[in-house]
Amino acid sequence: MNIDEMSQQFIEQLDSILGYYDSLKSRSRYEDLSDLGETVAYELITRARAAIERISGRDSAYFEQLQEILHIERKYVHDFGRLAMIMGIVRSLRADLQAGYLSSASELIRGDLFADFLEMAKYLLGEGYKDAAAVIAGGTLEAHLRQLCVKNNIATEVTTPKGNKAKRAEQMNADLYKNHVYSKLDQKSVTAWLDLRNKAAHAKYDEYSADQVALLISGIRDFIARNPA
Repeated sequence: MNIDEMSQQFIEQLDSILGYYDSLKSRSRYEDLSDLGETVAYELITRARAAIERISGRDSAYFEQLQEILHIERKYVHDFGRLAMIMGIVRSLRADLQAGYLSSASELIRGDLFADFLEMAKYLLGEGYKDAAAVIAGGTLEAHLRQLCVKNNIATEVTTPKGNKAKRAEQMNADLYKNHVYSKLDQKSVTAWLDLRNKAAHAKYDEYSADQVALLISGIRDFIARNPA
């Protein structure tokens, strides 16, 4: 699924929420929908909250604003007033998606996906499987390097006499540095991480320790957070 398709699906989810809200307004005798019962407000607030978190992530301005609204004391605003404010966030998020301003949406999804793999690597390391943990963490790093190349219009394949083939991770690392995507220090770190991953993949298990794998996992996690793709 490309970014445009993903954004369109997000927009459709938000349109469904806004459409339901509009249908409730057409049924209500009051502007604030207060005659429809609190259950209606709870339902729509829950749907909106889930969509905002799913689409924009917990670190976004949309989610922060949502949290502020949800924590307003009931004595200052009732649930229907809260609902109206949350619909404002939904409309803003939809407008930004439509305008293409939320390109980070796909980055957030990929970031969450990679974080899951790194959590898996951390769990395996804790269970004593340092070699499997190193392979999974290294594979996550290579996948992220490829996404960084795509994001920055850097080729991810090379032409050979036998046709196109995927670039090696170290070549992508060099290309990303040459194109100023990240620093020389990051390039050197990535080189070291890839070397450890290769040792694990080629059964050179006695050439690195569990402590080094732990540093590998935390380093890759920090690298991905600082260089989203």
